[in-house]
Amino acid sequence: MKLFITGAGGLLGSRVAEIAVEKGYTVYSAYLTHLPSVGHPIRVDVTDKERVSKVIGSTKPDVIIHCAALTNVDLCEMERELALRVNVEGAKNIAEAAKENNAHLVYISTDYVFDGEKGLYSEKDDPNPINFYGYSKLLGEKAVMETSKEFLIVRASVIFGAKPAAGKTNFALWVLENLKANREIKVLIDQYVSPTLNTNLAEMILDACERRLTGLYHMAGRSRVSRYEFAVKLARVFDLDEDLIRKACMHEMRWKARRPRDSSLDVSRAMRSLRVKPLSLSEALNVLREELGLSK
Repeated sequence: MKLFITGAGGLLGSRVAEIAVEKGYTVYSAYLTHLPSVGHPIRVDVTDKERVSKVIGSTKPDVIIHCAALTNVDLCEMERELALRVNVEGAKNIAEAAKENNAHLVYISTDYVFDGEKGLYSEKDDPNPINFYGYSKLLGEKAVMETSKEFLIVRASVIFGAKPAAGKTNFALWVLENLKANREIKVLIDQYVSPTLNTNLAEMILDACERRLTGLYHMAGRSRVSRYEFAVKLARVFDLDEDLIRKACMHEMRWKARRPRDSSLDVSRAMRSLRVKPLSLSEALNVLREELGLSK
C-alpha cells in the first residue's frame, strides 16, 4: 500500500508514518516546515492547489491521510482567513487530488466541532462549533464529503504522545515536564475530553485504511476525564507529585476563543468496527511509559 500523509512532521502524522513504514508500506511524508523523520519527505503547502495536484498525481498513492491543519485554537480565532485557507481550502485541494487519482481519503477532524453542552458525542450528533477552529474543521469535513468519492472522516480529542512534534509539546508532556521539575501547574477541573494517544490513533487509522472503511468515525481514547483528572492520572502513573497540580476553572482562562466544556466522544462505533480498539486512559498511559523508556 502506498500512503501519502500530510502534516507528517506533526504529532499524529509522524506517528502514522512511523508505524506505516514499520508495516512495510511506501510512505510519502508531506510537510511544510518540520521535516519528517521517516518515509519519502515531500515539501507541500496544502493551500497550493497546483502543487498538491502535481505531487499526488506523480506519487499515485492508494490512500491519502490528511493530518495537516492549523490547530492553534486562539490563532484560528484571530486569523480567520488563514484558518479558512489551511483548514478548508487545503482540505478541498487534497480531496480534489484524491478524487482525480482514485485515492482513498482519510480526513482528521476534531471534537471541537461540538459545542460541549452534552458530552460523549456520537457520530449521529449534530456539530455546533463555538470557536472558529472548530468551525473551520467542520467546513473541512463538508468539503471532503462534497468532493471525495471515497472518504473516511476521523474525529479525535486531545492527542498526546511521547515526543514533541512540529516544534511544540503536547498536554501530557507539558504536565510531565513541569512535575519532573517540581513546578506547580494549573489544570482545568471543568473541561472534559477523551485523551487520545497518537500511537493508538495511528494504529486505528491504519486498520481502517487497510479495510477501506468509509464514513464518519470517532477514534478517540475511550475514557472521558477532566483535564485535571488526566493530569493527576499522569502524575500517578509516572510517580510524580500530584500535589503540584492546582485546580483551575475555565472562567479563569484568558483565551481568545471559547472552548467547549465537554467535547468527549462516544467511541462505540470504533469499538465495534475496528480490530485495533480505542484504549482507556490507563492503558494509553502504560503504553506512553513504555515509549518513554520506563518500565511498568
